[in-house]
Amino acid sequence: MKYSVKLLALFYLSCLSSLFGQSENTIQPVKEFSINSTILNEDRTCLISLPDSYHDAHNNMSYPLIILLDGATFFKTATGTVHFMSSRINRNYLMPETIIVAIENIDRERDFTVTKLKTKRPNTMGGGNNFLDFIEKELIPYVDQRYRTLPHRTLIGHSLGGLLTLNAYMDEHRNFDAFLCIDPSIWWDEETMKRKTEMVSSSCLKKKIYMATANQGEANYARNKKRHDRLYALLNSKSNEPLQFKLEYFEHENHRSVPLLALYNGLRFLNNENE
Repeated sequence: MKYSVKLLALFYLSCLSSLFGQSENTIQPVKEFSINSTILNEDRTCLISLPDSYHDAHNNMSYPLIILLDGATFFKTATGTVHFMSSRINRNYLMPETIIVAIENIDRERDFTVTKLKTKRPNTMGGGNNFLDFIEKELIPYVDQRYRTLPHRTLIGHSLGGLLTLNAYMDEHRNFDAFLCIDPSIWWDEETMKRKTEMVSSSCLKKKIYMATANQGEANYARNKKRHDRLYALLNSKSNEPLQFKLEYFEHENHRSVPLLALYNGLRFLNNENE
C-alpha cells in the first residue's frame, strides 16, 4: 500500500512540476481528430498526444506509437504516466518519448470481444477482429501519414479492452510489437480463450507482454486471479524458451484502481531490454 501511495504522489508531483516548469510554448496541446472507417462503417474519434520534443527546431526524430483503448477514460492518466517516464524535463528516461493515440468508445462489447455469446436480448458482441482491422489497416496508416512514427506499436487495454489486447497478442496475423493488458476479462467465453491459448503460435510467444491482475475479492478469486495464473502457466508450457511475459498481482488494488500502477509498471517492463 505504501508503494502505491508513493507512486501516486510522484505521479501528481511530476504533472505539477511539468505544468509549472515549462513555458507555454513547450506544452504540446492535445489534439482530437475523427477518422471515417469503412471497416466499421462509422466515424471514430481519437485523441493524440505528441512528445514534448516533437516540434523542437531541427528535430526530425520519429517516435514509437501507443494505441490506447477506452481513450476517454485513460487518456490523461496514460499521457501523464508516459510524460513522467520519458520527458527530458524529468530526466527519468525509463522509456522513449512516444506518440499516444487514444480511441474513444462507441460500443465496448462489440469492439472488444471477438466472440458472440447467446443472450436473452439481442446484442452486438463479437466485433473485436473488425476493430483490430480498423486499428491496423485504417487508424495506424492514417497516423503514419501525418506524424513521424516508428514501426513499433504497443496496444494497451483494461478489462474488456485487456481481453482484446490479449486476443491480439495470441493472433499471429496482428502487427503489434508489445501488449499491456490490465486486469483482462478472460472469463469472457473462457472455452474459446482456452482453445486459442492451446493453439497459440511460437511467433506470438516471442512478443513482449505485461499483464496486471487486480484483487477482486475472495468471491471472485477463482473468476479472476486463478484464471490469469492458469493462462500464464499454459502459455509458459507452450514455449521452449522463457516467455517475455510478466504477470503481476496487485493485492491492494481492485479492478478500478489498478490501471495507474499497471500502466507505470507495464510500460517500464515493456521498455526495459533487460527484463
